[in-house]
Amino acid sequence: MSERISETGRLIRLGFADTAAAAESLTAARLWVGGAPVDPAAGAVVIALGETPDPDLAAAALGRLVAAVRHPHELLEGLREREGLRQRLLSVLGTSAALGDHLVSHPADWYVLADDAVTTVRPSLFGLQRQLLDAVGASAKDSLPWGTGGAVATVADPVSALRSAYRRCLLALAARDLSGTMAVEDVAAELADLASACLSAGLAVARASLPADAAPVRLAVIGMGKCGGRELNYVSDVDVVFVAEPHEDADERSALQTATLLASRMMQVCGEVAWPVDAALRPEGRAGPLVRTLASHVAYYQRWAKTWEFQALLKARPVAGDLALGQQYVDRVGPMIWTVGERPGFVEDVQAMRRRVEATLRGDTADREVKLGPGGLRDVEFSVQLLQLVHGRVDDTVRSGTTLTALDQLAAGGYVGREDARHLAMAYRWLRGVEHRLQLHRLRRTHLLPPESDEPALRRLARSMGYRGDVLPVFRRERYGHQREVRRLHEKLFYRPLLAAVARLPAADVRLSPEQAGARLEALGFADPRTALRHLEALTEGVSRRAAIQQTLLPAMLGWFAGAPDPDAGLLSYRQVSDALGTTPWYLRLLRDEGEAAERLARLLATSRYAADLFVRAPDAVRMLGSDEELRPRSRESLDQAFLAVARRRDDWEATAVAVRSLRRYELLRIACADLLRRPYAVGLALSDVSGATITAALEIAIRKVEAERREPLPMRLAVVAMGRLGGREQGYGSDADVLFVHEAVGGASESAAAAAAHDVANELRRLLALPAPDPPLLVDADLRPEGRQGPLTRSLDSYRAYYDRWSLVWEAQALLRAAPLAGDADLTARFLTMVDEIRYPAGGLTDEQLAEIRRIKKRVERERLPKGADPWLALKLGRGGLADVEWTVQLLQLQHGSAVPALRTPMTVPALRAAADAGLLDKEDARVLEESWSLTSRVRDILVLVRGKPVESLPAGGRELLGVASALGYPAEAQGQFLDHYRHLSQQARGVVERAFYS
Repeated sequence: MSERISETGRLIRLGFADTAAAAESLTAARLWVGGAPVDPAAGAVVIALGETPDPDLAAAALGRLVAAVRHPHELLEGLREREGLRQRLLSVLGTSAALGDHLVSHPADWYVLADDAVTTVRPSLFGLQRQLLDAVGASAKDSLPWGTGGAVATVADPVSALRSAYRRCLLALAARDLSGTMAVEDVAAELADLASACLSAGLAVARASLPADAAPVRLAVIGMGKCGGRELNYVSDVDVVFVAEPHEDADERSALQTATLLASRMMQVCGEVAWPVDAALRPEGRAGPLVRTLASHVAYYQRWAKTWEFQALLKARPVAGDLALGQQYVDRVGPMIWTVGERPGFVEDVQAMRRRVEATLRGDTADREVKLGPGGLRDVEFSVQLLQLVHGRVDDTVRSGTTLTALDQLAAGGYVGREDARHLAMAYRWLRGVEHRLQLHRLRRTHLLPPESDEPALRRLARSMGYRGDVLPVFRRERYGHQREVRRLHEKLFYRPLLAAVARLPAADVRLSPEQAGARLEALGFADPRTALRHLEALTEGVSRRAAIQQTLLPAMLGWFAGAPDPDAGLLSYRQVSDALGTTPWYLRLLRDEGEAAERLARLLATSRYAADLFVRAPDAVRMLGSDEELRPRSRESLDQAFLAVARRRDDWEATAVAVRSLRRYELLRIACADLLRRPYAVGLALSDVSGATITAALEIAIRKVEAERREPLPMRLAVVAMGRLGGREQGYGSDADVLFVHEAVGGASESAAAAAAHDVANELRRLLALPAPDPPLLVDADLRPEGRQGPLTRSLDSYRAYYDRWSLVWEAQALLRAAPLAGDADLTARFLTMVDEIRYPAGGLTDEQLAEIRRIKKRVERERLPKGADPWLALKLGRGGLADVEWTVQLLQLQHGSAVPALRTPMTVPALRAAADAGLLDKEDARVLEESWSLTSRVRDILVLVRGKPVESLPAGGRELLGVASALGYPAEAQGQFLDHYRHLSQQARGVVERAFYS
């Protein structure tokens, strides 16, 4: 027992986790007996196993390999006596399970690692080509396969032979890589050369399968992506494009058929040997022909290619086949890359490319993504390529297809700070190293770090990167440090140099000329780069503390502006807000120290004209962006308390009204910010409550003013009844406040005296809220009163009763469906609403004449009030399937059945709609369609006001306004068409329900 414990303890100290399995493997490897190494030389091997990334994996593979080799003593002797071989072989076995399996299947391949020169001498591209062509029996006397000519495979099973040879090359490369004698970019370059050699050998194999009468053809294989950039991974799709030309007077069609056979077979061979060959970057993608002539390629890129396709061409280079033809392709197509910035839609395409990077992430694994995650490889690669597209137009020294080389070129050209480039290169190399080790383990395509719960896998990865000791904390710190460095990528590469062009920044920073800065701003989405540069200059000029903080803030702010629908408007508004707040100490401190507040402000200013105007008029409101709680709309009760406190504070009536409206402006901004930042609050309720509190306060001011002028108490009580969308608590940002005024004489006063006083108060209320002021107007509209504008502004309860009993029309009963309490005397309001119940919920419903009349009015409204030339499917209120369609349908059901169905007696559209469905008056699916359509249209109407800054009748069919709406609703920018299609489809469904439920 003690012997067993001693063996276990010894193996644990050596680094093995599964001691029983390790002992068995070491015994099989003839290194272990009786709980200890067989001799000191064997002990050195066991110690070396314990130092590998995964000692258990290495020991198990070594035990299997010793059992598989023909002369095990030779292998063991080499391991015992030769430190170099020991280090190379065991590092491979402890890192790559896949290469360990290969060695067990091909045990003689251990000789590949026997020569010490394997770690110091790198094979050339020609050497790799010769090695793989020899494996398939292609004669060294022949040239490289260039189509239907050149070397051809002759062995019986060329695919198996090529696979084995490829793995031998990979084994030698892995040994060099793990020995630490190669930089990560050299590993990537050799992998690209190995891919090129494999493609050549694959083409030789494809040649052997051609029919004897195949038309002669020249075929070039163009490497794209990481293969073209000579920065390939251990396991990655190899992106290619095929170019062909007829040979020896063959006709083009026949030659292309031959070329397609060659390309297809070559792709199949390489897929079976090493990795998939992906030709999806060709013109028209997978829908286009696999092989094209040079002229066809040129024509496509001249006429049809999108910006991302030119971005892909940055890395294009000939890698196999007819290299002269491949160079002709690069020479003809390459220059087009540098004119892409002049193409219409360049900015939009660049922004879409950036969004596609983010859209590929899965939420549950994004933080483990080395390639696509925040601060990952794609961030570096994409940003370098975008800078090349912007600056390579006029500077041919920044056009390399290799990321690290291009980064050096950009630094040398002054487009990236040298220190920034150095740090980014370090981070990129580290991330690529991690990616290589992840793929080397199983030779599978992956970019995903093991989860934190899988400590053994994380430990193996960290040790394979060279970390020792307590590796996990160190590895995690390094990982987060490098990712943080890359997260600053857009700020450092795109935005800070813009400031250096206009501000007094340290000399070590990058300096762009005004033209270069303008080009960069244009690529980021600014429509007027010159004006944007003037704003930046104004914000950062001087050496004050304020300018210094702006220089710190603006790089990130510019990034947020660029990601929003209207960067120019965002930057302008930011300058205006900053100018308005001047040296206010809390403002820049809030933005600097509360990153979320700065991002929120940037996105709001660059999305919403409405919010931007309010911020410019009430810059102190920026404070609310620092807290979610501050963005929560206030209750009607708290609003009334705050507004009335201001209304009762002093006797300067107009100034008091302006102060109340200032409170309203602040609350509107609070709601707009919460709305645009997608906080889950009911916008219609919040806006209606603010209007109610504003009118309540204005009523208080008006009563006090009229009393002061009359020098006596008023001879009446007054109620303000909400109507329309205000009554339904469904107000939008552009809604008027529809009301009715009801009065009642008190203290024995005459009706005429009460009416006169009530008129003065109602008129004063409306005047106070219409005074010129820097806030969105609140028009108090009393046009729904009896006789409309021709009738008295306010009536007594008895006058309303007499009018409705004798004169009311069906549309007035319909309007009363939305009557609800708002302000003033609560008892009088309650009696008014009880009185009108018999009018809006008539016993027995509507007569046939009334039903026909309401349908006639609706048709007339559709015919006469829809704006001329408007698309009826995009008109928000009066269009087909729009707000009026849904609301009139619901109101018709309320008029017909409200007397019998109490749940229908609500001024709110959605509750009434649901009540109608519950009562069986409307099919539930139809009710769902109407509710969804009404909710979306209301939302779109509100967002359009936020985006444009004023009410809009119709949804635009394109442009920045549609982009703003779609963005606010959560659609990515490239999905504007998808949103518009969804809106049209829902409107059509709703109109179909209206045709059945309202008109039938």
